[in-house]
Amino acid sequence: MMHERDPVVAAAAEARTTHPTEQNGLQESAPGPARDKLTRAVQIAFISFVVVTFAYVAHAVLLPLFLAWVISMMLKPLVRWMRACRIPTPLGAGLIVVLGVVLVGLGAVRFGTPALEWVKTTPENVPRLREKFQHILRPAARLSEAASNVGKIEPSEGGAKKTSPAVPVEVKSSGVSTTIYSWTGSVLAGIGETIALVFLLLASGDVLIERVVHVLPTLRDKKQVLTISHELQSQISRYLFSVTLINICLGVAVGLALHFLGMPNAVMWGGVAALLNYIPYFGPVLGMLAVGLGGMFVFDTFTQALLPAGAYLILHLIEADAITPFVLGRRFTLNPVIIFVALMFFVWLWGILGALLAMPLLVTLKVICERVPALATVGELLAGKGGARTVSP
Repeated sequence: MMHERDPVVAAAAEARTTHPTEQNGLQESAPGPARDKLTRAVQIAFISFVVVTFAYVAHAVLLPLFLAWVISMMLKPLVRWMRACRIPTPLGAGLIVVLGVVLVGLGAVRFGTPALEWVKTTPENVPRLREKFQHILRPAARLSEAASNVGKIEPSEGGAKKTSPAVPVEVKSSGVSTTIYSWTGSVLAGIGETIALVFLLLASGDVLIERVVHVLPTLRDKKQVLTISHELQSQISRYLFSVTLINICLGVAVGLALHFLGMPNAVMWGGVAALLNYIPYFGPVLGMLAVGLGGMFVFDTFTQALLPAGAYLILHLIEADAITPFVLGRRFTLNPVIIFVALMFFVWLWGILGALLAMPLLVTLKVICERVPALATVGELLAGKGGARTVSP
């Protein structure tokens, strides 16, 4: 007699037969996420290596491009203002570029001439500096002399010193003039390329962004790109304009302080302080060392010689710890460790211009990370203490 199979028994038997298979499936699929993370990490490392290699090799093209983009971001509010005054965009861009070139040229002549004279006369002033502060430098000189005498071997045979025959010296052309000529030519070419790119970026307006938005497939992507572009232009222009204004005020304050302390060429030192303040950490340190050395050339006592560098230090601390955070706010707060590492990286990659571009590029990356959810982790890494941690969808 045939009996119907009990449903409970059938379900238990089915569970016993399928459970090992499911367990095997789970065991097989468990390494999947780890493998995906490893693959993604390898891809990111490879892409980073390719990007850094390309940036290092193509520096002659990328440096003028990035420098022109940074300058155009700072000058775009002026172009918009002139357009609001019914001045065509290309004409306004041309006027702004010409005015900027004239001002930079006058500043280079005004501040560069005394700076070159100071650099030229520095080797002549070093012996005077040694005589002036001989009582301070005497212990270091004795130590250096003792170190130089270590390892000297006196002749052992009759005290006679063997002299080598005179070797005729042949003067060959070192090619220094050729090197200087080629370097100057490359610098002038880079300056011309940067000026032309600044004009084109200002005159074209938002045409490039409109072309990018036009080729995007979805409406969501178009809106996101437009939002990021507008916020990037607004925030970067605000940051660069604010930093430039702060640096000019710092240069004026340093120049006035050094003038009252009796330092010659106080205007030149103020310009040096304003320019070097674009480079965090390293720039102010170099400026203080240069001012301290200049004070030693001018003043007779060591205390008077250190007063200009001390005034520079006090003004820089006031600017860095009070004025700049108040003006820029928390939005542009960056991790100090990231800033230091980025400075070293960009100096290695692009030299002095890389140091000048490090902060604008970091701020640009931070603004982008705040708008793209996929880059929220990078934004958290870049944000300093009390920095913005929200990411808009």
